[in-house]
Amino acid sequence: MNVTILCSSPTHPVNRMLERWVAANQALHTISLLRHKAELGGGEILFLISCSEIISAKDRQAFSYVLVIHASDLPRGRGWSPHIWEIVGGASSITVSLLEAQDQVDSGSVWQKLVVPIPKHALSDEINELLFEAESQLMDFAVSNIHSITPEPQDPSVMANYYPRRGPEDSELDAQKTIAEQFDLLRVCDPQRFPAFFKLHGHTYKLIVEKVE
Repeated sequence: MNVTILCSSPTHPVNRMLERWVAANQALHTISLLRHKAELGGGEILFLISCSEIISAKDRQAFSYVLVIHASDLPRGRGWSPHIWEIVGGASSITVSLLEAQDQVDSGSVWQKLVVPIPKHALSDEINELLFEAESQLMDFAVSNIHSITPEPQDPSVMANYYPRRGPEDSELDAQKTIAEQFDLLRVCDPQRFPAFFKLHGHTYKLIVEKVE
């Protein structure tokens, strides 16, 4: 089977999982891991994993199936970084959805969903590993069931909501609140790309949290 993975950023943490998935499956399939849609050829499956480019209907025509993995219980939580918004909002589990790509963002029919419990103590890297493992399982599911799956349209009775793209300002802590009050925000801040910070006495301070065994 000819499988293409399009992941826009070579520095995104998901790449470690993608590299493991490619290594585990390359004996069975022809697999390409690409960074830009201009590199796309064609094939049976195109996985869009942390892809920031718009993949048009014309782009999708070159593939039998174009699939997205999205970390929310669709149709709730369309848009950007849903698992972060939901954990900051107090969620104790995240649903990861495998769905078909459509022109309207995150609106396609769903192939499969997995519910991932998120421990209250888990930090950014631990949360990522839990979600990436679910993504790997969904990729396996897609490849194994590609010709037998019956996609389910998203439930029209459930009102969709859309999360905005997160920026550096969304990692700001309130210096007047306790750590406990803000721990859900602190623990989802990527210490390399979007570290937590706070402002006090005319200065800005970066805050990194790590577990001590």
